[in-house]
Amino acid sequence: MSEYNRLGDLLVGKKLITKEQLNTALARQKTSHLRLGEELVQGRLVSEEDILKTLAESMHLPFLRLSSAPIDLDTIELIPVRFVTHYNFLPLNESDGNLNIAVNDPLDLYSIDEIRLMLKRPIKLSLMSAEDISEGIKKYYGVGAETMARMVDDRHHLEVLGPPETETEASTETENPSVIKFIDQIIHQAIKERATDIHIEPSEDNLRVRYRIDGLLYDVPVPATIHHFKSALIIRLKIMSELDIAEKRLPQDGRIRVRISGEDYDLRVSILPTPMGESVEIRILSRRQVFFRMEQLGLDDHGLKILNQMIKRPHGIILVTGPTGSGKTTTLYSCLNRISSAERKIITIEDPIEYQLPGITQVQVHPKIQLTFANGLRSMLRHDPDIMMVGEIRDLETAELAIRTALTGHLVFSTLHTNDAAGAVTRLLDMGIEPYLVSSSLNCVIAQRLVRVICANCKHEFKPHPELLQELGQGPEAGAVFFKGEGCEQCKFTGYLGRTAIFEVLDVNDSIQELIMNHTPANIIKQKALGSGLKTLRQSGWEKILQGQTTPEEVIRVTQEDIIV
Repeated sequence: MSEYNRLGDLLVGKKLITKEQLNTALARQKTSHLRLGEELVQGRLVSEEDILKTLAESMHLPFLRLSSAPIDLDTIELIPVRFVTHYNFLPLNESDGNLNIAVNDPLDLYSIDEIRLMLKRPIKLSLMSAEDISEGIKKYYGVGAETMARMVDDRHHLEVLGPPETETEASTETENPSVIKFIDQIIHQAIKERATDIHIEPSEDNLRVRYRIDGLLYDVPVPATIHHFKSALIIRLKIMSELDIAEKRLPQDGRIRVRISGEDYDLRVSILPTPMGESVEIRILSRRQVFFRMEQLGLDDHGLKILNQMIKRPHGIILVTGPTGSGKTTTLYSCLNRISSAERKIITIEDPIEYQLPGITQVQVHPKIQLTFANGLRSMLRHDPDIMMVGEIRDLETAELAIRTALTGHLVFSTLHTNDAAGAVTRLLDMGIEPYLVSSSLNCVIAQRLVRVICANCKHEFKPHPELLQELGQGPEAGAVFFKGEGCEQCKFTGYLGRTAIFEVLDVNDSIQELIMNHTPANIIKQKALGSGLKTLRQSGWEKILQGQTTPEEVIRVTQEDIIV
């Protein structure tokens, strides 16, 4: 009886599969040429973990998960990445003269014997899933470590002694399939980890790679040798983005369209020259049309009622404010998606167009050919629109045009960068817009931020420090229960997974209009609005805390103290 047939009997004995299922898998195996375990997992008859635990029990070997594996970094450094990836194992540590390693297939005796012979030392086995071994190699050797090792080997073979200094040298290296593969691995891993941005930042003797996940930046483990190839990697990205590879003194912006796992993505690439080399920022946008319904944005009942009323008005301006990456575009798209119909002509001008909206005419800003927000807005008016969206009000000219467009019977959506909703009013006035124009055209202002959501997998109750609640402007509430994430594999030990929005909705009613006419400061406008039901960003965050969606620390991180005179 072969070891693989013995595996089948073990699984039947543990009642993880039936004898009939085993016989069927063995019959399929003759044509698929897969190993029995692979055939059973592919047929969804049993999980890989159940197979490994069964083997571990029968062979008296430990089964490990990456999160709890006793890994010694000194041992990792002793074993070359090319060797590790070739035989698909993960070095763990050394004890009692033995090298402890984790393998996925303890029945592959030929490979295990080769590992023992090549390393010239006795080895002890532990079992680990294929995914954990792959993640462990990425974590401890770096993303694309095998590819980078091959590039180093090729470099030595070609006798290139230093980083490429000439365009010819760099171009030769960018044609290397390993350079292409390494860039692909960085992008693929970013998408797998739900990153919204990739940052590639050079220094004198290093190249730092970071992913922005749920609004925060995290270092990506990459091989130390990556800095030798920074020129080749940057040039490869320029080629993919159709940028000028010879230009290294000026900023450049480009775009890459890729398909990964059947899904299309737009990558917006920005190159910025620095004294240490060119820095790259890649914004990742999925082309999959996923629109939140307005009820899913995170607005409370009061804010949702106001917004629903405002988007039904035939004219006026609705402003969404907040810093870059606070979800303003998602809110605007949700509003447009709600009111889009065959009876209405909707035109947008954006920079960039992040998602294609069905039934809506979208225009991309091109400053180099003088297609600015202001010029685009003028042209849009000649297309008989009912509703318009201006990506951002950046200057007086755009602000004046947007307001006059609203006053001539159009509903206009746009964004501003201000700290809170009332601040948008004073920003418009400071730009030079007359108070009477602001008061008569502005329907409402929505300020928003994104807060991280507690990971549901490791969520547990905790008691926050009283000073934390005091900083939020809150006291202990009877019956209030607080939660936080302990940290697990699913959330990469951050305690958070995903984000939701908190909102501050300012209804520009008659009393607010009167204050605007009098050029009233933002804090007085905010004080007046509080009496009409406005909830500040921190108050909105507090509700999310009491609902168990986020933590006090997270709300404090993204909001400023409510200063109301």
